[in-house]
Amino acid sequence: MTGKVSKAITTETVKVTLIKSPIRRQAYQSACLVGLGLRKLHSSRVLEDTPCVRGMIEKVKHLLRIEG
Repeated sequence: MTGKVSKAITTETVKVTLIKSPIRRQAYQSACLVGLGLRKLHSSRVLEDTPCVRGMIEKVKHLLRIEG
């Protein structure tokens, strides 16, 4: 049999918005925000819901609004 087997890959996403300033926060928290792609206040990103992303969100959840 030749041919491609296509699998439906459903990826969950999570939307995060930076609502508090990272100024005067610990360095690891600023690094997590940069890793998430959040640089300015009220900026939003839609990210894949993976364990790595969830771990970074958990470290800075007091600075974020998390949707979905």
